[in-house]
Amino acid sequence: MYIFSGAIFIQLAIGLNLYVAIIILLAITALYTITGGLAAVIYTDTLQTFIMVVGSFILMGFAFKEVGGYDAFMKKYMEAIPSNVSYGGITIDENCYKPRADAFHIFRDPVSGDLPWPGLIFGLSILALWYWCTDQVIVQRCLSGKNMSHVKAGCIMCGYLKLLPMFIIVMPGMISRILYTDVVACVVPEICEEACGTAVGCTNIAYPKMVVELMPNGLRGLMLSVMLASLMSSLTSIFNSASTLFTMDIYTKIRKRPSEKELMLAGRAFMLLLIGVSIAWVPVVQSAQSGQLFDYIQSITSYLGPPIAAVFLLGIFCKRVNEQGAFWGLMLGLLVGLSRMIAEFAYGTGSCVAPSNCPFIICGIHYLYFAIILFGVSAIVILAVSFMTKPIPDVHLYRLCWSLRNSKEERIDLDADDKEDIPDEKDDESVSEAGEEPGCLKKAYNWFCGLDQQKGPKLSKEEEEALKEKLTDTTEVPLWRNVVNINGIILLTVAVFCHAFFA
Repeated sequence: MYIFSGAIFIQLAIGLNLYVAIIILLAITALYTITGGLAAVIYTDTLQTFIMVVGSFILMGFAFKEVGGYDAFMKKYMEAIPSNVSYGGITIDENCYKPRADAFHIFRDPVSGDLPWPGLIFGLSILALWYWCTDQVIVQRCLSGKNMSHVKAGCIMCGYLKLLPMFIIVMPGMISRILYTDVVACVVPEICEEACGTAVGCTNIAYPKMVVELMPNGLRGLMLSVMLASLMSSLTSIFNSASTLFTMDIYTKIRKRPSEKELMLAGRAFMLLLIGVSIAWVPVVQSAQSGQLFDYIQSITSYLGPPIAAVFLLGIFCKRVNEQGAFWGLMLGLLVGLSRMIAEFAYGTGSCVAPSNCPFIICGIHYLYFAIILFGVSAIVILAVSFMTKPIPDVHLYRLCWSLRNSKEERIDLDADDKEDIPDEKDDESVSEAGEEPGCLKKAYNWFCGLDQQKGPKLSKEEEEALKEKLTDTTEVPLWRNVVNINGIILLTVAVFCHAFFA
């Protein structure tokens, strides 16, 4: 989805073929992700965030100036109707091209709304729980924090930034419909195909269309960098996190005692495979959810995320949950979610001109409602299987679940016995080449694969224990703890106000 959205912008701005744009975007992203690792991803993400926010505010200013202010924006949006609304001599249903009456409301009808309010409150909360608490992209960055205050401050900073898209992305996108109605709001397949290369609609080009048409030359280049920065930021995060998950959770099950070099190479190879799969998936993204990328993103996460959220929530608050319950809850949830996703792709979501014949039981239930149902089913399976099997002894759960969060007892890992059976193994190649200066090609190869890091000094047992204690220490300086906690309350208050204001 990120690859596709980035390619749309490049295609619109430069005129390149969609797949050529995808290859260029991936080549640039993969180069510094593969060679730089997590450090490069974090530093570039931080820099790109400032560029994105500044550039988006500039575009927002241009957009509201062009449309005549906020009041004019609200009035003109409801009047933004495309001029051509007939196809094959038949007038298209006005619900397909007229702006929704509830377009400026967050909470919409629970039955006819495109984002029903129960789904928005409960369904999106489940998806948010999955993404912000369990997704490797977020968790990996939190675990790289210096201390607990840094982690909490980073999360709160993300929360402040998440308040901005409504104003710097959504509203400028709506203004784009006002300025370029016949293109952005097209409903006739031939017109849409000519405008954006997709017959089901051109809403995906609303934002880049305004950047290309509205911004002056110099600022247009800035916004190009902003869009590409935001997309590459997401891509690098996903590639790095996915390769980490593969090497640590899957590859180590296939190869019991891999060397560090082998793990690095496996992660790089998996990243290249992921890029290939991403390119092959682009046609599916183009036609899914009537061509609306936002709905596609939310629907996919609704089909795959709820079982993970259920395992995470129950694992924290119910210490009776065990491995068997988590496994079967995840498996059943994954099968149910994939069944809905594959069936929906097979039937197609259709468009106004060519509605889908997908049965109601498959496509008629809104994806946010489906997320709530899937979460409930997964939770029931997790609890049922857990209570029918042996519980995990408390000695393995100290400080891992809510009821034992304040325990001072020493925790023993569940897989401690397995770790003891695996002897320490040094990389044979690094030992054989110790003291030898590698050639230029070898240096380049090591640099590309991330194998040229300097090995640290060997620590004594006391030093290792001190380092472990420091890394697992969650205490906070009272001043900074209060600062981040107060900001958390302020953030929650602002978020509630925004929901109430636009309700």
